[in-house]
Amino acid sequence: MSGSLVLRNGAVLDVDGGSYREADIRIVDGRIVEIDRAVATGDGPDVDLRGGYVLPGLIDAHVHVMAATADLGLLRAWSPHYAAAHAAREMGRMLDRGFTTVRDTGGADFGLADAQGEGLIRGPRLLFCGKAISQTGGHGDERPRGALAVDPWAVGLSQLADGVDAVRVAARHELRRGANHLKVMASGGVASPTDRVDSTGYSDEELRAVVEEAQAANRYVAAHAYTARAVDRALRAGVRSIEHGNLIDEGSVRLLLEHDAFLVPNLVTYWALHELGRQHGLSEESWRKVADVLDGGYRSLELAARAGVQIAYGTDLLGDMRQYQSREFEIRADLQPAMDIIRSATTVGAQLVGMAGEIGCLAPGAFGDLIVLDADPLADVRVLAWPHRFRLVAQGGEIVRRAG
Repeated sequence: MSGSLVLRNGAVLDVDGGSYREADIRIVDGRIVEIDRAVATGDGPDVDLRGGYVLPGLIDAHVHVMAATADLGLLRAWSPHYAAAHAAREMGRMLDRGFTTVRDTGGADFGLADAQGEGLIRGPRLLFCGKAISQTGGHGDERPRGALAVDPWAVGLSQLADGVDAVRVAARHELRRGANHLKVMASGGVASPTDRVDSTGYSDEELRAVVEEAQAANRYVAAHAYTARAVDRALRAGVRSIEHGNLIDEGSVRLLLEHDAFLVPNLVTYWALHELGRQHGLSEESWRKVADVLDGGYRSLELAARAGVQIAYGTDLLGDMRQYQSREFEIRADLQPAMDIIRSATTVGAQLVGMAGEIGCLAPGAFGDLIVLDADPLADVRVLAWPHRFRLVAQGGEIVRRAG
């Protein structure tokens, strides 16, 4: 997506500085070229914002665009074409919520990313890992206990690999297909049928093998991990981002800081799974696991935020629960300052995915991704939880949604 656009008389947020300035924005061929007063007229639309609040396009660093149901075992029986149609619809909805870039952490591949990049489907810029890598019986093993066979080509969020050689092959396979990052299941989880939340995943040698393969390709590894034990093992192996981290301790926080790593909490998904999960295909057994991590997520976020850990915005919602993607802003409002929450969904997310200066900011050279609001999110960040009230959303210099 590459357009030209001039926006005038906006209150433009400097995310790093935490303040607004009155300015116009000129976007040419999808990139911001000028932010100043009284910029020249361009070749595209010229819009007077009348003092509207202008923020960078939002970044969700933990989505599953292919997870159209919370019953992940059922997903494997779907036609990939049917699953892709669901994904395309959800990507359009994400864009309408102001998320102009998302990081998929299991399920999406180069097909959806290319389709979005070529304008075949509406949606956020899609950064993908392919299928997450899981040990047999780990969080990515979605088979019920009695099942034996697994189809590696079926629709799903994960693949199974056991042993150092096998995880290297799995990592290389996803990197060959263009993965922006790799995802490894370093602990048990909620939505998987045969593991415990407090279990670890993979040996130290297997974790290091995945990291080595990612680093050789100038990519990085994200790790699904809940407990301090699992998180600490992943960080020592060289993982760049911890997904969830609901049960970390002060030692884990020190390691996050020491390794310059990122934490991606997903508080909204535990609220949604607890309140709505069973209505959307979550098994009774998985629903009972939610209680193990629900309260811990709030404590872990507070602990990490107080220490200055780099915290990105992520949601991890499944099925129709993805409609609550923006509610994470509302939940975090009770735990973090507004500016920190905004940074988590903009500059911190951009740093995590290696695109600082291109996304998550309003500056010359960055993509022309932005949202415009009537209310000031620094005064109340909860306004970001109501995207239907956004005045407009632009991506790559094209207005993709406008109020009214």
